Amino acid sequence: MEQREEELVRQHAVHDAELRTLYQEHLELKHQLEAFRHKLYLTSEEELEKKRIQKLKLALKDRLMDLLNRHQHDGAH
Repeated sequence: MEQREEELVRQHAVHDAELRTLYQEHLELKHQLEAFRHKLYLTSEEELEKKRIQKLKLALKDRLMDLLNRHQHDGAH
């Protein structure tokens, strides 16, 4: 997620509990992936978990972007 998008999410999360929750989950998954990146070697189980987390993180980002777009659209009217 780009810095500008993160700023908008944080701004709208103040008033949107769903957006706030999804953003927190997204950050947690991001930290989990960073932990995998620091390892020199991943077991096959860790590789599978890494891929699972990446898919979840992407799905969360898609949902976050949908909510963010809704907020921007609502704010334009």
